Formats: sequence, C-alpha cells, structure tokens
Amino acid sequence: MVRTLAGSARAPRGGRLPDFLLVGAPKAGTTALHGALAQHPELFLSGVKEPKYYLCGDSPPPAYRGPGDAHSNREWVWQRQRYLDLFADAGENQMAGESTPFYLYHRDARRRIAADLPNARLVAVLRDPVDRAYSNWMHLWADGLEPCADVVEACEREARRVDEGWAPFWHYRGLGMYGRQLADLFEHFPADQVLVLRYRALVDDPRSALNRVCRFLGVAQDVVTEIPSGNSKPFVNPSVRTRMLGPVVRAGAAAGQFLPPQAWRTASRPLVGQLHQRGKPERPRLSPEQREILRTVPRGHRPARAAHRGVVRRLAHAPRRRLVPHPADGAVHRLLSAGRAQGETLVIRSCAPSGRAASK
Repeated sequence: MVRTLAGSARAPRGGRLPDFLLVGAPKAGTTALHGALAQHPELFLSGVKEPKYYLCGDSPPPAYRGPGDAHSNREWVWQRQRYLDLFADAGENQMAGESTPFYLYHRDARRRIAADLPNARLVAVLRDPVDRAYSNWMHLWADGLEPCADVVEACEREARRVDEGWAPFWHYRGLGMYGRQLADLFEHFPADQVLVLRYRALVDDPRSALNRVCRFLGVAQDVVTEIPSGNSKPFVNPSVRTRMLGPVVRAGAAAGQFLPPQAWRTASRPLVGQLHQRGKPERPRLSPEQREILRTVPRGHRPARAAHRGVVRRLAHAPRRRLVPHPADGAVHRLLSAGRAQGETLVIRSCAPSGRAASK
C-alpha cells in the first residue's frame, strides 16, 4: 500500500510523486533550505538532493561536455521508478518534496512539472544575479573543475560554452536571468502555487523566512527556525598548486564517467582537499568594474534584457535608471518589494496569463 497525504500527487501506475519542489536558483541557498525543511516532522525531503528528474523527461541526461559533466550525469535520477522510490518512505501525514535548483532555469523542466504535478507548490529563492554568478564560479573553481582563473573571463566564455554543450551549472549569467524564467513559470502555474523568496531573507531573518515557507506549504510554523550551514567553498588563489592540480581533477572527472557514481567522488576528495588547503574563508569583493561587466546581458539573451537589468538592480539595491518596460521586470519588482509588508505568499499578477487571477 502506498502511503499518501490526502491530495498528494499519485503516479498513474502507482507510487507517490512530490507535493512541492524547491526549484531554484543554484547558489541561492537551496541546499540550506532543503536541510532546514528536512527537519520539519510534517515534511519529507528526498534523501537525494538534486535528483534532476524533470530535466530529463524519462530519458537519459543530455551528453553535456563541460569538465565533470559526464560524471555528474551518472548521478541524475531520470528513471521514473527510481524517482518514485525517493518518496516511498514519506509518512501518510507528511508532504513530500525535493530540491533541484535548475528547474526554474530549464524551460522543458517547467513544462514537464506542470504536466506531471499540476497541483504542486513551488518555492524559488532569488539571489542578486552578480553575487550568484560569482558564487557559482567560485564553487567550480575551488573544486578544480573551472579552468578559467578569472570570473569575468569565465563569464565572457559562457556563450561559447553553451554552444559547445556545457551543462546548465556553467551558465553563470544565464542562470540569474530570473525575469523571463518567472514569466514562463507563471504561464504554467497560478500565482498562489508559487512562493518566491529573496536569498537575503534566508540569511538575515531565517526564522521569518522559514515560517513563510511553512505557511505556504500548510504546515506548522516555528518548528524549524534556523538555517544549517550551506555548501560554500573557500577562496582559492590561482597558484602553481591550482595549475598542477586543476588539470588532474578535470582529467579524473572525465575518467569518472566510466566508474560507479560515487567512486570518483571518493577518489577526488584528497585532490580537492589539497586545493582547499590554503583557501581563505572570505572571498575577495568584486570591483565595481567587474560587477558592471557581469551585469551585462550576454548577446544570446537580449530578448530578456529589460527584465534581467531590472532584477539585477532591484536585488542589488543599485541606483535606478530608465528601463524599457517589460512585464516580467515589473512583476519581479513587485514580488521582491511587497513580501515583507504583506507577510504573505508573494504573487506576480502581471506575469500570470490574462484572465488567471493571482491570489495572496
């Protein structure tokens, strides 16, 4: 007998599907939020974080070609039964969920979720796109996978990397273009099924942020009040050490695609540990010039230029400038500015298709 909460999604051939998803964004606190919510007795979070099921559509992952991508693909949960098994141990009075922060970014994932989980509740955490990109680059650089020692240069290579088939985690600037991502999300889901949080809310006032998430999910508040430590990496200065160990890590990751998924993870720990050995806990601040370059919309994303610029400035509290009007831009602005005053689920009215009322 499959145990399900009343109203939980059921797979057509049996098995339980998740009731809620943490859909993004990468390097915006989803790991910490996942860990916090997993402590709530009324919630069940999958033991596998980032199963990435809806990125695939019951097919093997794309043959991504960035450093370590082939090995990472082996860890994706793309088979239907394996995905259902992630929630088999959820109690009958628990809401089941999982976190894959690339769902918000991936157009096909948004479509697949809407088709498979039309009643699901979605939580997205937005972080200043420049800070998010910097943290993303730092994560891959510190682990020896990013071959470029300069974050600006790495971002300048993004379009070429996308064309060459590197996985979404390498899309440093693209992942932070929230305007069009949210606009498309609201083509598939009504506003009252989506909660959008600012990353700073999780950092500055975790109790209130967690209570908002719990209220949105319909479970008791003030049960979980702290966010566990995230997965931040130390800053690793370019050096002889990185020039020697980086290529070894990347070669090992390439070979790891032919081994069981955890084999390379285990084998790589000493190498990555050597890279981190002299790392500094505090990363250098980006210069104003670097930040301005990273705010620039890549050529391939120009249709979303207004939305992207608006979200960047409002998340970063940058001075306002005259912007070309864009529905998603205005929607995200209202979304980010109204949350604290309303104290309720945030909504994006102008992103919802006409005729679909968005409720608080």
